[in-house]
Amino acid sequence: MRETSARLLRLLSLLQARRDWSGADLADRLGVTDRTVRRDVEKLRSLGYPVNAVTGTAGGYRLGAGAALPPLLLDDDEAVAVAIGLGSASVGSVAGLAETSVRALAKLEQVLPSRLRGRVRSLRSVTTPLVFAGPVVDPGVLTAIAGAVRDQERLRFDYRDHAGGSSVRDVEPLRLVHTGRRWYLIAFDVGREDWRTFRVDRLEPRVPTGPRFVPREPPAADLAAYAAEGLTVRAYPMRAVVRLWLPAERARELVSVTAGRIEEVDAESCRLVAGASSWEGFAGWMVWLGCEFEVEEPVELREAVAAVAGRLGRAARSGDMG
Repeated sequence: MRETSARLLRLLSLLQARRDWSGADLADRLGVTDRTVRRDVEKLRSLGYPVNAVTGTAGGYRLGAGAALPPLLLDDDEAVAVAIGLGSASVGSVAGLAETSVRALAKLEQVLPSRLRGRVRSLRSVTTPLVFAGPVVDPGVLTAIAGAVRDQERLRFDYRDHAGGSSVRDVEPLRLVHTGRRWYLIAFDVGREDWRTFRVDRLEPRVPTGPRFVPREPPAADLAAYAAEGLTVRAYPMRAVVRLWLPAERARELVSVTAGRIEEVDAESCRLVAGASSWEGFAGWMVWLGCEFEVEEPVELREAVAAVAGRLGRAARSGDMG
């Protein structure tokens, strides 16, 4: 009886790990016959788990959605990863998620084996979170957007731009992007007939959603890179290209994905492409990076660097004159 129960748990774990399984694959994994697999599947069904038969050449099984949440069977590393993820979510950028995450983490810790509970608590005891103080997103807004993306339905929403202006947008949503601090929506703006990137904390969806649409060709193969380009270059009135004399890997430690795009040139240097709202402000930021650099374009940035260098030189000499 104990062996049968253990096998049922193993079967349930396998069904959760992959969408579709053939009977032969399950039998091979469990080390039993196809007939035993069929019998075990019937036992899971009798316990209330919706194991559906999959039609096709080979046939097979799929764990469907049921009225009750089946137990999540996690190995040690998976359980620790979930616990860490819940702890991180408690200081995230989604409104109301902190309390929910803490409750879920408390429930998880209650059922963790003592050896894993100790690992999770040790990590928590030596970790001090840097609490995010920026704008937060309503989880209902995220789920509304996700549903529109999934169902390929137009989304209308009220939007506030960075200057505080308001507008109503009608878009075909494509993908949500999370930078770790903020959420963004990549969508085709029907009114402006172009792709746009919207900050989710600045939009308020209107319900119900609009009609279905036929998906367009995405604006880029790498949507994360496209979103980063929008945040670092397209969102600004000016564009700078600078050669940094340090390896690209080191540059990416200094320049976040929301500040600029790093392109590898060779082992000793890389190229920074970024937007700017002020050439002298951008020049000051380049000085702050603390590395040798060369302005490739535009000439206005070279002039701004010279002006900033002159002020810094005069400031350094003024101390000697005193």
